[in-house]
Amino acid sequence: MYSGSYTALITPFANGAVDEKALQELVEWQISEGTHGLVPTGTTGESPTLTHAEHRRVVDLCIEAAGGRVPVIAGAGSNSTAEAVELLLHAKASGADGALVVCPYYNKPTQEGLYQHYKALNDTADIPIIIYNIPGRSVVNMSVETMARLFKLPNIVGVKDATADLARPSQQRHAMGPEFIQFSGEDVTALAYRAHGGHGCISVTSNIAPALCAEFQNHCSAGEYGRALEIQDLLMPLHDALFVEASPGPVKYAAELLGKCSAMTRLPLVPVSETTKTVVRDAMIHARILNG
Repeated sequence: MYSGSYTALITPFANGAVDEKALQELVEWQISEGTHGLVPTGTTGESPTLTHAEHRRVVDLCIEAAGGRVPVIAGAGSNSTAEAVELLLHAKASGADGALVVCPYYNKPTQEGLYQHYKALNDTADIPIIIYNIPGRSVVNMSVETMARLFKLPNIVGVKDATADLARPSQQRHAMGPEFIQFSGEDVTALAYRAHGGHGCISVTSNIAPALCAEFQNHCSAGEYGRALEIQDLLMPLHDALFVEASPGPVKYAAELLGKCSAMTRLPLVPVSETTKTVVRDAMIHARILNG
């Protein structure tokens, strides 16, 4: 159903509000550069500090700008099941092609709690749901066994895996089969993830290097791993640089260097340090997306 390079979209801000013009221009640029799909209002989109109205507006603007040319998977996660239900219903009503739902953060639910959370969402709306397993931010790690239980439900279709555990794609493929959609949630593991049977990457780096990330995934899909490795080598310093500080601070700074939007983030995130700026600039020059 879904494969390739999906951009975990940043949310541009101007004067403290969502910069709607910059957001839609970013969507247009992404599509023109070959991005295979878009994921607004995820962690990279600063969903924790968007109001509910802003969250819904960003999803609507993204879908409008995409115009059906590429799939839009709307972030619809929360540590409150009731709130996640509301966001999921909006994603469905807005015409999103799917929803990305993060494992509930801070609450530290059990595996049974995780199952019941996603089951409630599955039962709410007929829309494909991708599990977002990111223990580094949510503090809970969904087991392969829980994922296999959830995949038996009609609307649970796959996972964005940000565990950085490269045993997981093979274990999940064994448990659920090749029909279970597996996206890497870490650019640094994207090559290995594809080699282990994954379908693509929901990428931070593709915010600023969409053409290279799409080309990389195209080569993986064609089994041309030698050429994919060359692109991975080109992008690897950038993958690392964008997480020198908490994301999306570095990637928004990189987007500002490219003239795509302001580097503004919302508290508690603050502007990146001068040291980080140098690391990001150098990595962009290495990737040939910024002139030296």
